[in-house]
Order: sequence, then C-alpha cells, then structure tokens
Amino acid sequence: MISVIISHYDKIDNLSIILDAFKRQSCTNFEVIISEDGNNNKTKKFLKTLKYFFPIKHTSQKDIGFRKNRALNKSIKIAEGNFIVFIDGDCIPHMHFIKEYYKYKNLNYIFYGRRVMLSKCLSDRILNKEKFNKPKLLNLILSNCKSAKEAIYSPIFKLHFKERGLKGCNWGIKKEELIKVNGFDESFVHATVGEDDDIEWRLKKIGLKKFSMKNKAIVYHLFHERKYYDSDRRINLKIMNKNKLNNCFVCKNGLIKN
Repeated sequence: MISVIISHYDKIDNLSIILDAFKRQSCTNFEVIISEDGNNNKTKKFLKTLKYFFPIKHTSQKDIGFRKNRALNKSIKIAEGNFIVFIDGDCIPHMHFIKEYYKYKNLNYIFYGRRVMLSKCLSDRILNKEKFNKPKLLNLILSNCKSAKEAIYSPIFKLHFKERGLKGCNWGIKKEELIKVNGFDESFVHATVGEDDDIEWRLKKIGLKKFSMKNKAIVYHLFHERKYYDSDRRINLKIMNKNKLNNCFVCKNGLIKN
C-alpha cells in the first residue's frame, strides 16, 4: 500500500477537489493522510462528512506559524504504507498518479515529479465548479498555464533528459529511507528549502539516487500568489549549509528528537 501525505492549511475548497480526484484514481491501493499545519475545526468537520473507498487519516497541531516539517513528521509516523508520496494542498493528482508511483514502490530511489502551473482563470473555474476534470493540453496552453508540457502523460517514453531538483509538492520514497535520515528537519520554520532541498541532500548522503516521475505522476497546481521571502530563504540556506558542512545528514530535530 501507498500512503499519500497531503500538506494542508485552511483551504477546505482545495482539499475537497483534491480528495475528489483521489476518488477517481486508476490504482486504489492507497491511504490518504491530511497533514494539517494547524488545528482548524472546519477541517475536522469537513473530514467527518466524507465517505470514500480509501482510508483518510488526519494529523493536526497548534498553529504557531509555519511548522510544515513537524506536521509531515507526525504524518509519517502514522503512515501504514511502506512507500510514501507527498503532495501539497494546492495540487490535484492526475487519474494515474497513484498508479505510476505504485509501479516503482519497491525500488530504492528518490522519486520526484513536477507540477502543471494552472492559470488563475482556470483555477477559478475549477474552484467554482468544485470539481476537477483533466484539462486538455490545448486548453492549458490557451489559458496561459505555465509548464503546460508537464501535463503530457507519457508512462513509457521519456520526454526529458535533464535532472531537476526535488519539489516538496510531488515526490515519493520508501518510508524506511526517510527513517534512516530521521525524517524532516523541524529546525526549518520558514517556507522554502526545508521540505525539499534539505531532505534531498540528506537522502543523497545515504546513497540514494533520483528517479524522475515527470510526465508520469502528474499534479495540477492551483494558482495562488507567491508568498516566499528572500530573507526566509537566506535563513533556511544558512541552516542547511551549516548542516552540510558538519555532515549532519541525520537531522537532530526530526522524527526522533536527539
């Protein structure tokens, strides 16, 4: 079984559409864990109304600012699958999303995908309809969506040759490999770097190589304004570079606190 961890914060309308897309997956052997960086009663009430064929779990915590990595670690601990896939609460999965990750769940790689950046107008239409129907490539192009080529589903033929960085919104790995590096580093309390660049270099240090899921495991990213700050990125990079210098690839503030 695969455990899908969805990072969530407040946006119930997004979560409703994402879960509806999981309801229509071509592969059905998975569970979903809502990893909430907060403790919103609306989320709890909403989840109680759902009746899907797949099990849904929910972790939450006190809202004291950006603590995404802490929320992810809590969700990893209750994941029953031996393979974990991570997506963000603004990313809608393609109908074969689980199927593609399931093909490789017994292999020891860092599996990383990309995202189709939906335009504001297309995102608004999806949210207004409260339902997602896979858009055609031409519609994506005409709607000025960024990275429309990422929407081409090609499970057999490779459509890219350049290795890209890991994105926290679409990637997967064996649970046992995450445990080896003690999960996510909860020292990162600013958005950027911590849940992707940091975990990537640490997993590489234990000998793992990357495997691209581009044009295989596809997600559609709902439009929102960018909220990252260069000052936050500099803070995170300072932490990460210090850990690299000291070869601290097993973080001290992770699944287990040292």
